[in-house]
Amino acid sequence: MGRGAGREYSPAATTAENGGGKKKQKEKELDELKKELYLGVVLAAVVIVTGCFSYYQEAKSSKIMDSFKNMVPQQALVVREGEKMQINAEEVVVGDLVEVKGGDRVPADLRIISSHGCKVDNSSLTGESEPQTRSPEFTHENPLETRNICFFSTNCVEGTARGIVIATGDRTVMGRIATLASGLEVGRTPIAMEIEHFIQLITGVAVFLGVSFFVLSLILGYSWLEAVIFLIGIIVANVPEGLLATVTVCLTLTAKRMARKNCLVKNLEAVETLGSTSTICSDKTGTLTQNRMTVAHMWFDNQIHEADTTEDQSGATFDKRSPTWTALSRIAGLCNRAVFKAGQENISVSKRDTAGDASESALLKCIELSCGSVRKMRDRNPKVAEIPFNSTNKYQLSIHEREDSPQSHVLVMKGAPERILDRCSSILVQGKEVPLDKEMQDAFQNAYLELGGLGERVLGFCQLNLPSGKFPRGFKFDTDELNFPTEKLCFVGLMSMIDPPRAAVPDAVGKCRSAGIKVIMVTGDHPITAKAIAKGVGIISEGNETVEDIAARLNIPVSQVNPREAKACVVHGSDLKDMTSEQLDEILKNHTEIVFARTSPQQKLIIVEGCQRQGAIVAVTGDGVNDSPALKKADIGIAMGIAGSDVSKQAADMILLDDNFASIVTGVEEGRLIFDNLKKSIAYTLTSNIPEITPFLLFIIANIPLPLGTVTILCIDLGTDMVPAISLAYEAAESDIMKRQPRNPQTDKLVNERLISMAYGQIGMIQALGGFFTYFVILAENGFLPSRLLGIRLDWDDRSMNDLEDSYGQEWTYEQRKVVEFTCHTAFFASIVVVQWADLIICKTRRNSVFQQGMKNKILIFGLLEETALAAFLSYCPGMGVALRMYPLKVTWWFCAFPYSLLIFIYDEVRKLILRRYPGGWVEKETYY
Repeated sequence: MGRGAGREYSPAATTAENGGGKKKQKEKELDELKKELYLGVVLAAVVIVTGCFSYYQEAKSSKIMDSFKNMVPQQALVVREGEKMQINAEEVVVGDLVEVKGGDRVPADLRIISSHGCKVDNSSLTGESEPQTRSPEFTHENPLETRNICFFSTNCVEGTARGIVIATGDRTVMGRIATLASGLEVGRTPIAMEIEHFIQLITGVAVFLGVSFFVLSLILGYSWLEAVIFLIGIIVANVPEGLLATVTVCLTLTAKRMARKNCLVKNLEAVETLGSTSTICSDKTGTLTQNRMTVAHMWFDNQIHEADTTEDQSGATFDKRSPTWTALSRIAGLCNRAVFKAGQENISVSKRDTAGDASESALLKCIELSCGSVRKMRDRNPKVAEIPFNSTNKYQLSIHEREDSPQSHVLVMKGAPERILDRCSSILVQGKEVPLDKEMQDAFQNAYLELGGLGERVLGFCQLNLPSGKFPRGFKFDTDELNFPTEKLCFVGLMSMIDPPRAAVPDAVGKCRSAGIKVIMVTGDHPITAKAIAKGVGIISEGNETVEDIAARLNIPVSQVNPREAKACVVHGSDLKDMTSEQLDEILKNHTEIVFARTSPQQKLIIVEGCQRQGAIVAVTGDGVNDSPALKKADIGIAMGIAGSDVSKQAADMILLDDNFASIVTGVEEGRLIFDNLKKSIAYTLTSNIPEITPFLLFIIANIPLPLGTVTILCIDLGTDMVPAISLAYEAAESDIMKRQPRNPQTDKLVNERLISMAYGQIGMIQALGGFFTYFVILAENGFLPSRLLGIRLDWDDRSMNDLEDSYGQEWTYEQRKVVEFTCHTAFFASIVVVQWADLIICKTRRNSVFQQGMKNKILIFGLLEETALAAFLSYCPGMGVALRMYPLKVTWWFCAFPYSLLIFIYDEVRKLILRRYPGGWVEKETYY
């Protein structure tokens, strides 16, 4: 090749000669300014992020306390010195006599001294779905279960009561929960720890390499300013500038996707935490269940009939032709004070709001669906007398005029089955009264035990047709001094109710199990009910027995059964209270399927801490105030959007807008996808570090002209690589995402040695080879063969040498050499873009083939086009030689890196094929990141 190779760039060379010294000085100043600007931006970003995080934490804490303040009722009715007076709730003191009535919020913890049909809604505190009767009787050692205490901030739903204030403010049960929640230390999220680990790793590598190159440069005779430029180049080459944008886009995208699926994410980092979850402690009422009592079974004509408990409740699923059913449905409709609220004619029966007790509302909806309008039934059979349900009698009685007999009345009664049966002497079978003999009593007992064993609330129903001669129309029934019979009635049947599981929950629990996630039920409900629901939704699998089940099967005492033989376990709150941490740890370790029943707020917190001691990432669901300490302590707290209290929503990281457990599983999948996509994005970003660093390494060690400049490195990191890296955040999930075990935070890091090995040691090296091949091709075309380049650096960079000979004896001036060098920088940059095409495509998946995954990610396709267009623009745009020292390339030079790009694609496809064919093999252990 002749001198023509040098003269090809003579116009640029002439321009350079005219103002070479000034231009060089300006370029150095520009590099210095870029360095200062870059460091300033990084420092500003750190300060802003730290400030925002501190403000966010403070705001979050104050919101929790504000939501507790909002729960304080404005007024309370107290009796002082014999006079009733309304005072502000804050002014109530211990010893005050307070009156509450239906609709009031209880102003403090009260010990009841008198009560008239008083019921309180304790659901926000204990999780019990039904209103609880309050009376002066002391019924239980546990304050949360005894009937003679009302708790601050619970609602009185019906009746009246008087009580003495026994605790106010922070000393109330609710206040202690508030203190518990606000005093908890919250740990950092897994993704925050992973990113910190990654930053420390990359910073260490970047600083070490940068300082090493800086020292080497000084030793090799470079000025301190040039050495600083190399230092900046190495650090810039190592730092993935696009990471912050990628993480933010990843988390924001997922938050938007989850909002569309009824999951409102308050804390973006919480999404990834959900993906790392290994244990879910779920509330029962409203989360696993529909949060509405529903008739599940009926027993009449000596047969158990199943009702429709599905969420849409299209209607009863049993034969309704029996006259016994007609009688039973009439009693359930008439002996019932629940009514539908007005203006709901166009809403399906199961979704209508009712005024009344949860059990009576369930009966009302069942009869409305099965027999038509209950209101019309009541109009045709007007009520003339009633004895409401009370805890002493345990029954409710009403007397109605009969529509089918103008002269007579019918007495209908419902209540506790054993109390109802005691008042009966006959039973209705196929519409005919037969004596209630021993055989029928045994049949009743079997049915009652079977339904009760299903965790259902069972009610008995009976009736008596009052003779018209003795009780004519207009007869004055006296419900205080009874002037009508309440014995020798006719037993009609049983109806049992349950809060049924949501339809999507069993499938969601199954998905959790296949994903290696342990689901623990934690509820305030009775153990029998909790166990039944746990079996219904699959938390306790078919065939898995508890200690009690094994004891019953073998007919031996429970104490003789080895607890480790039982896979399932139901733990009562009173037992949990007496356990040590070691005993709880043993239960959590040895049982795969666990139900905690009758738990208090403190116990829910203890369970969460126990799971965390096992090294689990714990997600907790809850809706009540009682759940707020556990929600805050958990790695991710999930509150209910519909039934949830303000306090639980403030303490949580995520809110389920539909209160559905199945939405959590969606969140787990999205969280795992975030972690996958961040890994892919980091793998893509880090790979280009090797072709960026190795030119400096060979420049210093082999004394060759610099193959790649700091400006071109910045063009890669802040230009061509940014959009493709972000586009991986839009990548769809791989097919195995919910079949893997949960991530172990101790071993499965966001950036691990296998990822570094793949990015730096394998794919990065192939990319570097592609870049150097292009570099050597261009210099060879211009007369400098590889052998001539070794050791040429000092002469090449000597400004005074204008007669440097190439491999063919041609002489090159300093300015001509520099134009060729900057052209090599541009070509090396273009080669990195070409090999990054293949890198982006292989980073779409970690295990699946790209052909299985497909190219449906439109943002990724746009990223490929964008980086190519930007590289072409930087190369061919007029003026780039002066502005960024980038020169036009021959078309053939673009193709030099193509074989290396193809090699990267084939190499990775073969690696993934071996991964799939031989799971757990050597290739997976060494290369699956």
